[in-house]
Amino acid sequence: MRSTLYLKFTITYAIFGFLCVFITATLTSGLIYGGLKDSITSTLYKNATSMATDYLPGYFSNILTTSEIKTQLDGMRSYTDAAVWFVDKEGTMLASSSPENYPYPPAVIEDFNPAENGSKTYQEGNYHGYFEEDVLTLITPVVQGFSPKGYLLVHKTIASIESSRNTVMLPVYGTLLLIYLLSLMILVVFHFFVYRPLRKITEAAAQYASGNLDYEIPVNTQDEIGYLSASLNFMSSKLRDMEDYQKKFVANVSHDFRSPLTSIKGYVEAMADGTIPPEMQEKYLKIILFETERLTDLTHDLLTLNEYDTKHLLLDKRVFDIHEVIKQTAESFEGTCTQKKISIELILQTKHLNVLADQRKIQQVLYNLIDNAIKFSDPDSSVTVETTERSDKVYISVKDYGIGIPRDSLNKIWERFYKTDSSRGKDKKGTGLGLAIVKEALQAHNENINVISTEGVGTEFIFSLPKA
Repeated sequence: MRSTLYLKFTITYAIFGFLCVFITATLTSGLIYGGLKDSITSTLYKNATSMATDYLPGYFSNILTTSEIKTQLDGMRSYTDAAVWFVDKEGTMLASSSPENYPYPPAVIEDFNPAENGSKTYQEGNYHGYFEEDVLTLITPVVQGFSPKGYLLVHKTIASIESSRNTVMLPVYGTLLLIYLLSLMILVVFHFFVYRPLRKITEAAAQYASGNLDYEIPVNTQDEIGYLSASLNFMSSKLRDMEDYQKKFVANVSHDFRSPLTSIKGYVEAMADGTIPPEMQEKYLKIILFETERLTDLTHDLLTLNEYDTKHLLLDKRVFDIHEVIKQTAESFEGTCTQKKISIELILQTKHLNVLADQRKIQQVLYNLIDNAIKFSDPDSSVTVETTERSDKVYISVKDYGIGIPRDSLNKIWERFYKTDSSRGKDKKGTGLGLAIVKEALQAHNENINVISTEGVGTEFIFSLPKA
């Protein structure tokens, strides 16, 4: 950041200042010089024309004397700050008046050509070498009796025009300098409101990349930079949660795999080395089978959750009879219910009720909920499955009258591998993933599930499905 963005912005600012000075010194200076030259030339032309028309013809009609003409020329010289020459048709000097810094006029202008200006009002140059620097020269005829009798020449140095241009440019440069200094505020604003926050964001990104997810960016503004900082802080908190979850997930998986594997290994080794006599091996083989079923269930549940974690999960939505699925799922627990003396009561308002969903996944939801209800119900109790229609939704309730869920555990039962303390002694085979699978399946359908539970009274799960 230090060697790229800030440097680029500083270089851009320097280039901006250089271009401002360059454009002002060339384009603006040239425009002002051209405007001044046109204005001065126009003024000189008007004065020369007025003099040649109103006064100088009197010299050729003997109305004005040479001294009187000289007085008129002195007035024009004083007004225009230019050299004024009055010559006859051959270029012989009749009268003149020049400022102190101008050279003395010649007696006769050699190779005098009154038409040398052509179509232009003036010409630029040293005028036949009579001036040491370039001048603007205007030639105006003095007409008497309908024919030119002489000419009025006005010479003004270009240096005087440039001096006027420089005088005008001084406040322009001063204004430019002030604007450039004020524009420095842009660089200051960029430094404090863009560059420094970006440095902090870059530092945060580096900290996150190195694994320090506890680093937090200070949020001092409500603009886009502040929003970006807050978003990165939120991202880091989510990453921390994800990292904690991953550690917890790995620990739980390791624990749930290690326990049955340890039991299996211990019993197999005991049978292999004769510690367990042949007549008792059947008992321990059943234990090994039980632990193997635990591993199978855990593997199946992990694969199911992995399926829901996939971003491109595809649901095979179709219309099916939810009542028929409930009946089939309840029948699959007949053996377990007979063994525990638990009955499943179905309260279905109609014979058939169609919903639009993925039948296989909804059947798994029902299986997990009923399985949980049976596990945590006392013998000689019942489990109730009820359906209700409301508007365009169908609500399915699975209710038991078992041990219930502690209030402080209600928000945690959806977490993977979570088991309440009361369930650990009663549910030896559970993986702690059943309710997590239920919630993931319903969220994939954009549906919700709620739980109502009281310790010692029972638990009820209610979820919704769209009616076909």
